[in-house]
Amino acid sequence: MAHDDLTPQQLAQWRADEIRRIREIIDEYGVMIQYVFGDEQARSAPFAYTIGLHQLSHPELVIFGASQSTAAGVLNEVASRVRTSPALMTGELIAFERWYHRVTVETLPNPEHVVLSANQYYRVLPGESVQAYQLTYDDMVGRFPWEQGYETPGWIQPRPGEFHA
Repeated sequence: MAHDDLTPQQLAQWRADEIRRIREIIDEYGVMIQYVFGDEQARSAPFAYTIGLHQLSHPELVIFGASQSTAAGVLNEVASRVRTSPALMTGELIAFERWYHRVTVETLPNPEHVVLSANQYYRVLPGESVQAYQLTYDDMVGRFPWEQGYETPGWIQPRPGEFHA
């Protein structure tokens, strides 16, 4: 059933159930990962983001162009670091033991267009948003999107502010 087919009461109940599910996952794991499938034909990248770091006064984390398993692994590991270490900073470079890529932390200037479920969960007012960092990863030879010769098509990992869900 599409959301358009729901009565106002059914839609309200669905939203309440969704908020309760998110809360249960955050309570158990510290964060919830929201994954949104992309559309290769439309050149729209898949992306994933955390819900749960805002309550620690830290921006949520977003990654574009990664598979579900990769996105979950990266976001869970970085979120774990956030919970046990000093807050991340824009420009910080992060390496991983089990993943050959590195990520750079970048400020996401338009989080209201990306972290929709986080804003709904935190009941952010329309026109406002929780803050978010984009985790931008390097290509197979270690170059980032702003470096000459970067191998990955730009739509797969859009620059901060270029993507709108």
